[in-house]
Formats: sequence, structure tokens, C-alpha cells
Amino acid sequence: MAPPDEIRIGDAERDAVMVALHDHFAAGRLDRTELDERLESVLTAKTRGDLRAHVRDLPSPTGLPEPAVDRHPRTAHHRYPAHHHRHLAHRHRHRPIFPVFPLLFAAFLVLAFTAGPGTGFLVVLQIALAVWVLRAVLLAFGIRRARHHAPGP
Repeated sequence: MAPPDEIRIGDAERDAVMVALHDHFAAGRLDRTELDERLESVLTAKTRGDLRAHVRDLPSPTGLPEPAVDRHPRTAHHRYPAHHHRHLAHRHRHRPIFPVFPLLFAAFLVLAFTAGPGTGFLVVLQIALAVWVLRAVLLAFGIRRARHHAPGP
């Protein structure tokens, strides 16, 4: 079997990395020029190693699959050093909470006590759908724009 970085990739892997790059751009880690350059390169990437080169300096999530970790203590100890396990154990604690969920819950509570729980539930679902559609449209626009700027074959 080929080393992980030499495995060929498809559109799904490229799209996942492009979404991660857009998220890092939104977080202020990349400027517009850097984002456009990386997106163009990701569109022509052939292997996981090609993709990894474009997200190497960015924190997780990068859009690349996480390396498999052996959960068996005897074999895991021989495969990875101890500091590697501590890093993996704390990785998910630093992920920011999506701020819309607490706001939706607060809106539900207010509406549940004023207009009734059924109305509150329906209004919260409509707000969540609107936020989801807006985010999807913005993401699709960003990806389509990046593909438009991609160099020809």
C-alpha cells in the first residue's frame, strides 16, 4: 500500500480542504490573496501530500482526515511517543462552540413562555433553516468563485 501522502485524492477531499481554507479565511488566518492562491493549488492537487502542503501551517480542522490512532495501549505506546497522545487527547477541547445554538435556545425559551412551545419550536426551526441556507449560499459562492479563477489545463 502507498504511504498516506502518496494516495490519490478526489473531488470530495479537495472540497473538504477548500471549505477548511474558507473557514480559516473567515477566522482571519489567511488574507484574500493567500486564500485565492491556495484554492487554485488545491483544485489541481493529485495526492494527500499535495493537499497537506497547503494546510500544513493552519490549525485543525484542515479538511484532511485525521491520522488513525491505535487505541490498544501496548501497540499505541510503541507506535507514537507519549507527548503525541497528550496532544490528541486535548485536541477537541479547543474547538469553538457555534454561537447560533445558544441564541436559538434562548429564542425558543422566550417564545415557549410567551406564544407556546409549538410556536417557539417552529420559529426556531425556521431561523435555523434560514441561517443554514445563508451559510450554504455563501460557501457555494466562495467555492464557485475559486473554481472560476482556477487555471485551465
